[in-house]
Amino acid sequence: MPELTQAAIGSAAHAGQARIFELPIELGHPDELLQRIVGWVGSGEPTRRVMYVNAHVLNQSREDPALRTALEQADLVYCDGYGVRLAAKALSAEIPHRMTGADWIWNLAALCEEQDRSVYLLGCDPGVAAQAGQRLRRAHPRLRVVGTHHGYFQIGSGHDERVIEDINARKPDILLVGMGTPKQEIWAQRTVDRLNCDVLWSVGALFDFVSGRVPRAPASLSDNGLEWIFRLAIEPKRMWRRYLVGNPVFLSRVMAQARQRHAGAQPE
Repeated sequence: MPELTQAAIGSAAHAGQARIFELPIELGHPDELLQRIVGWVGSGEPTRRVMYVNAHVLNQSREDPALRTALEQADLVYCDGYGVRLAAKALSAEIPHRMTGADWIWNLAALCEEQDRSVYLLGCDPGVAAQAGQRLRRAHPRLRVVGTHHGYFQIGSGHDERVIEDINARKPDILLVGMGTPKQEIWAQRTVDRLNCDVLWSVGALFDFVSGRVPRAPASLSDNGLEWIFRLAIEPKRMWRRYLVGNPVFLSRVMAQARQRHAGAQPE
């Protein structure tokens, strides 16, 4: 990752946002956003929340008020899917960079290793986060992974309380939460004021990819917005509704909003 000057970091913080479905999506380059996020560590400010949107998350945000509130109140929301870029183009908004977790996690690990920042991995099936942490440490031996825990617990349960206690005892600089949408965003919204960490970052199925449990799509698909075909092929029972139902719903919503904006822009 290239070194960024303080001036570049400052300009990244003001790079602007696109509004997709009335949610603010950051326009900064992924490298700039990573520097900005890691720069929040040690600031003495309240815990910052970082979240992502893709077509699936945007669909859910239209149906789940709690998820929408969490996204609206996050400190940084970035694009993690070509559907968001397509929507931006259709809505004549500035097109955000795509910042996919399976790529940025290795740059984040390198930054944290270099700056001696610690991470905690929360989410996925039992053992998956721990395996992901091991793979990150193999690539970055000085990375401090101070804790891991699976994501199979009910929000507000006694188990949830024990997870919060464990996180606070280990005091990670950055807490990565991969429990799926909307659970991870709602958990973050409910818990953020009780956590002893500087950054709370929702990451979806990231640990599945980092651990090697779920293979990544070939570059020929992922680089052309077709990663969903690969995911549908390897996990059809889990993904069919998201893609075969969700994608057409998303496109219809984008088209409806584009028509509304176009009509509103017409002279009277």
